Amino acid sequence: MPQNKKEYQSFLGFGGYYRQHIKDFASIARLLYKLCDKDTVFEMTVDRVKDFEYLRQALNTAPLLLMPDFKLPFKLYIDASVDGLGAELHQFQIINDKLVEGPIYFISRQIKPTEARYGASQMEFS
Repeated sequence: MPQNKKEYQSFLGFGGYYRQHIKDFASIARLLYKLCDKDTVFEMTVDRVKDFEYLRQALNTAPLLLMPDFKLPFKLYIDASVDGLGAELHQFQIINDKLVEGPIYFISRQIKPTEARYGASQMEFS
């Protein structure tokens, strides 16, 4: 558990490096990044500890990403919420003689203040 803001920033930097492996990374880490703001006092509340543990668990259980095969079709999933936007790129590949759908890449980001006023369908096309 990080004991100060610098350790916390280091953990988030590590998590950010692996963000393409974590589904909905931006939504999970949204409140954690607010703790790193310059004027925010470092205080580990119950909610922050819960969010920290959730992100740590997501990093520990991140799925193995497939290497893309550009000869096969891709499948793109998109989602939007008040917390953020996200997308997953998947592909069906034969692994151990079985056709398996697996993730190739995850991407997400927090929504901007102006985007918060969009409807759900508009957000998904942002």
